[in-house]
Amino acid sequence: MKAYQKVLMIIAALSLGLLFLFPMWKIYLTAPQYPEGLEMHIWVNQIAGNTAGAIQNFNILNHYIGMEPIHADSFAELKIMPYIVIFFMVTGVLIAFIGKRKLVLSWTVLLMIAGAVGILDFYLWLEKFGTNLDPTAPIKVPGMTYVPPLLGHKTLLNFEALSLPAWGSFGIFLAITISALVYFLSRKKEAKHNAKKVMV
Repeated sequence: MKAYQKVLMIIAALSLGLLFLFPMWKIYLTAPQYPEGLEMHIWVNQIAGNTAGAIQNFNILNHYIGMEPIHADSFAELKIMPYIVIFFMVTGVLIAFIGKRKLVLSWTVLLMIAGAVGILDFYLWLEKFGTNLDPTAPIKVPGMTYVPPLLGHKTLLNFEALSLPAWGSFGIFLAITISALVYFLSRKKEAKHNAKKVMV
């Protein structure tokens, strides 16, 4: 790998640091009783809101429709994910210094798999909270579930829910895109080198 490719690989690895600076995902909710809207911010290590009382307000709404209260301590993933992100950051930088093209490919593929597993886990999390409803809830609608959208907009009774990736997820996208670019650039260089050897 050339020097600029190694720099790009370091940038790819450090891009994952955006996960510690910004939320990974945001869920926006509007309802007649909350016309200004509520936001749930899902970080790599916590769940927060756009205001100090946002999560409390989410839980009040959840109580009325029978959903479980949302607490960061309930999710083991939030304790594990920071270490996974740090692992990818450290190994990405090490691979940049080692300069092996195959290691770049392995890192990229593993990061893509980790991202896919994370999205699947998020989907299952939404399914669990939206379908495991308390039968004694004040508001009961036969056959109704309250699964927020994984991506995009969804109407749930008089609630309007919107789910979108946030800047933290952009860090994963950058890491995958840049590392894949490094792999193909180094592959092109290796192909030229092999062609010269054949000509000799």
